[in-house]
Amino acid sequence: MSIVENGKVVIMHYTLKNEAGEVLDSSEGAEPMPYLHGAANIVEGLENALTGVPVGEKRDVVVSPEEGYGLREGPGAQEVPRSQFPEDVELMPGMGFHAQGDNGQMMVVYIDRVDENSVWIDGNHPLAGATLYFSVEIVGVRDPSDEELAHGHPHGIDGSASH
Repeated sequence: MSIVENGKVVIMHYTLKNEAGEVLDSSEGAEPMPYLHGAANIVEGLENALTGVPVGEKRDVVVSPEEGYGLREGPGAQEVPRSQFPEDVELMPGMGFHAQGDNGQMMVVYIDRVDENSVWIDGNHPLAGATLYFSVEIVGVRDPSDEELAHGHPHGIDGSASH
């Protein structure tokens, strides 16, 4: 029997809900999601809860903020002129992108909100501080290819996708 373990590609269907029970993300009606177990492809709390789960099993997993997207930190959303962004890019709340910090370091920031003249960006992931409620079904476990191991992520459900 195949089980979820480090170094394996895990293929799962999932639904993510917030504390109010609203669906935030789901693979329902789409292909299942593959990830490389043990390579931090998914949030730590979910990965930990799935270790040892056999193919075919369904699990409900509650992930604390500390094992999800972390606690909210820093000053919160900061206003940036819309002119600082390319005109041909549609900016949407929740989008993440790389930016250069005050000390020249690269960091990921997320769009909090957008209006005609301004974009508010935040260093916190949109789900930082949130408890995450996952419903998961493990539909497959397979060995990764050497290339997938080297890249640290799967190349599709069967390993044949390219980036």
